[in-house]
Amino acid sequence: MGKDVIIACDFASREQTMNFLDKFTDEKPFVKIGMELYYAEGPAIVKEIKARGHKIFLDLKLHDIPNTVKKAMNVLSNLDVDITNLHAAGTTAMMKAALEGLTRPDGTRPLLIAVTQLTSTDQESMERDLLIHEPIDEVVMHYAETAKNAGLDGIVCSPLEAGKVHGRCGEKFLTITPGVRFADGDVGDQKRVMTPAAAKEIGSDYIVVGRPITQAEDPVAAYRRCVAEFCD
Repeated sequence: MGKDVIIACDFASREQTMNFLDKFTDEKPFVKIGMELYYAEGPAIVKEIKARGHKIFLDLKLHDIPNTVKKAMNVLSNLDVDITNLHAAGTTAMMKAALEGLTRPDGTRPLLIAVTQLTSTDQESMERDLLIHEPIDEVVMHYAETAKNAGLDGIVCSPLEAGKVHGRCGEKFLTITPGVRFADGDVGDQKRVMTPAAAKEIGSDYIVVGRPITQAEDPVAAYRRCVAEFCD
């Protein structure tokens, strides 16, 4: 897979999602289905969007005991998504169990990536709320190495950390980076952000873009702007 822009379809219903996707008549963007939409509509929304020809990143961030995650991933493997994820904080045992559950009888599986630290987390909140006092970039690097050693394909990380992750874990270890905003846009509740062009320069493999596209006056034009800045 080459570089790609993934649109975060953070909508509350099937109707809102399809109204948005219907705007794209010439493209079939890679889309992210997160907790809000999945919990509202269930597996049917994944199957419907897949049937329309879109690649799907199913962003449910599993985090539980290894056996529970293994069973959940076995169910998700039947949805034919392209990428899914879990929390690296769930430990190596959980990540290995997830891989076992996700792998189909024929040996195929979606890409599995780990969440390190959310882009809404900064050094202060990590120390205050999580009692983790190491520098946040070192925490991310440690989580990344743990995920790689467990056999995962990559991590979700801030674009600020993507280059360092490749340096530590290799160029083939994927970095999927939310927290991307246009230079002239609002950063919202994200604290560690970067433009599409800067994310490309620093080595992100995929960028996840939500509100700058979904809430744009012309979402298709905003998507094409992202592609032009990041992929071309």
